[in-house]
Amino acid sequence: MAISTNGKGPSAGNAPRCIALVGPFGSGKTSLLEALLARTDKVARQGSVTDGNTVGDASPEARAHCMSVEVNVADADYLGDRFVFVDCPGSVEFLSEMDGALSGVDLAIVVAEDDERKVPALQLILKALEARAIPRVLFLNKIDKSTRRVRDVLNILQPASSVPLVLRQIPIWEDGQATGFIDLALERAHVYHEKEASTQIDMSDEDRTREHEARFTMLEHLADHDDDLMEALLEDIAPDRDQVFADLVNEMRDGLICPVFFGSAEHGNGVSRLLKALRHETPGVDVLARRILDNERRSVLQVVKTLHTQHGGKLSIARVLEGQISDGDSLFVNGDDEVKISGLFSIFGQGANKIATAGKGDLVGLGRLDHVQTGDMLTVEQDKLASLSEIEQRPPVLAIAIAATERKDEVRLSAALSKLAEEDPSLTISQNQTTAETLLAGQGEMHLRVAQERLAGKYGLNVSSHSPHVPYAETIRAKTKIRGRHKKQSGGHGQFGDVVLEIAPLPRGEGIQFSDTITGGVVPKQYIPSVRDGALDALGRGSFGFPVVDISVCLTDGSYHSVDSSDQAFKMAGILAIRDGLPECKPVLLEPIHKVVIACPNDATAKVNAIVSARRGQLLGFDARPNWPGWDEVQALMPEAEIGDLIVELRSATAGVASYTTEFDHMAELSGKAAELALQKSGKQAA
Repeated sequence: MAISTNGKGPSAGNAPRCIALVGPFGSGKTSLLEALLARTDKVARQGSVTDGNTVGDASPEARAHCMSVEVNVADADYLGDRFVFVDCPGSVEFLSEMDGALSGVDLAIVVAEDDERKVPALQLILKALEARAIPRVLFLNKIDKSTRRVRDVLNILQPASSVPLVLRQIPIWEDGQATGFIDLALERAHVYHEKEASTQIDMSDEDRTREHEARFTMLEHLADHDDDLMEALLEDIAPDRDQVFADLVNEMRDGLICPVFFGSAEHGNGVSRLLKALRHETPGVDVLARRILDNERRSVLQVVKTLHTQHGGKLSIARVLEGQISDGDSLFVNGDDEVKISGLFSIFGQGANKIATAGKGDLVGLGRLDHVQTGDMLTVEQDKLASLSEIEQRPPVLAIAIAATERKDEVRLSAALSKLAEEDPSLTISQNQTTAETLLAGQGEMHLRVAQERLAGKYGLNVSSHSPHVPYAETIRAKTKIRGRHKKQSGGHGQFGDVVLEIAPLPRGEGIQFSDTITGGVVPKQYIPSVRDGALDALGRGSFGFPVVDISVCLTDGSYHSVDSSDQAFKMAGILAIRDGLPECKPVLLEPIHKVVIACPNDATAKVNAIVSARRGQLLGFDARPNWPGWDEVQALMPEAEIGDLIVELRSATAGVASYTTEFDHMAELSGKAAELALQKSGKQAA
């Protein structure tokens, strides 16, 4: 992100309204942003995603993959009103970007298209809006490519929404193409012009008949929440136009309906009508502030995104909910730690311009707030906020083991990974102590690929990656009694340690137990801890090369030498006894088993069950997903070795929308060909 200075703030005039552009991948959100900016003269010419010249999707990763991989911000003026548009990724792998942005918006434009395959993805997005009580309108894009009646398309999309999708327009058809629209609220017809505002025309008799029918359907939906309107319809009285607009606005803002507009973002059709609706119907920032805050405050900001720029350092993108802020102001993070703004910026695409002040409603960048995270509240007063806009993190579904290709870059890699996770909280970094690997986990293949591309492009780090090793373990089925003797003489004091150990299996999950029954001082007490240390060291790598668990080791006998015995000698004796004894105890491989809960559309449940069974999973059953009509939750026990790339197959079977949660359940014995394959993949073999 480039940072420049111009000294001006974005706060002149009315407080801007902040509007999110959301929708399934490929629905045309970035194209709609470009059309909105062109229609408001914010850009001289409407760009194209395929040409790689749009304001949104300007990062190298977005350009390379022709898809949104992070939120993009742009502001515009329309007829004296100011708007800030936040273009959000639509791929399920990058929806966490949307989660942060939604905490600071006044309204969402849901961009959809005539494609029933994307209905589950649309439902994911509408659910997120409904959970946050965000008012929304739906823009049915690519009307020029639709092969169905708009009413039929709405019937396909309706199951994704818990509230009625209410048509605000109907198309004017000519030779099977939508050449314009009829506004059902204003009862006016317009004809489209390529990348220009539409013009009003007279309605034909046929179109007027269609308009009356469609308008009555719209009014019926509104009357469900307006008794006066219902009475007027029953008495066949034409409702007052102002009343109709008031109902449309109020019911949309209250989340009772989702109005539907349509057009073609690529051709700039339907954009002016959409802008006019946004101007009159989008709630102001006061509504959001009342929903989030418990009372009036002098200045409050909601952090919706964190960026680490190459030249300007950390940038916290925040919405000003109350008051005014200036560069250099001190703020409190969630009412606690004090931080100082070091640079205040307006954001437009990949650019950031330095400004002096920002006011209510503005979405701005705050420089170098090191301890501030996405989702934090910033205030000028040091007191706790009674209500915070919490951002629920999506659990990771795919992980890779990652390492710097050059050892000298290990510290740099650790710092870069921390910055990536701060920018994108749906990325998690962890250390697997058993396998000694650094794990980078995220929302899917593309999500992790983009993260690696950023490591290379943004931080100049070359990394290697592979599928994480499974933390297998081993245990024993039989017991034995074994002697371990370490004796060495090479001039001067020698080394002597002699122990007898009883090795026995324990119930699953009991771990490692060490005890002794030494009497008569055959092994002096001061050496018993050394025997224990030696046994534990040897159990760290069993017969198959994995840690040994669920085992009991008891020191029962031994001998010592008054001169040559030492702690080291008895530690070695313990190691030798374990190494010699384990093969006699019928060692067996253990694999971790996880409880997995898979969320999927119910028309894919049978496919998901088959996938689980093919991966050695034990199905426990499935139930309807709570508060998700048309979705199921499949519960199963699955080996960790089979979960690694599970999400790839699940997404393929569910139009890209399945997700799952997993937690460790128990360790289970693994034998036969499955054990041989596990050892082969791990590069290990039986002793």
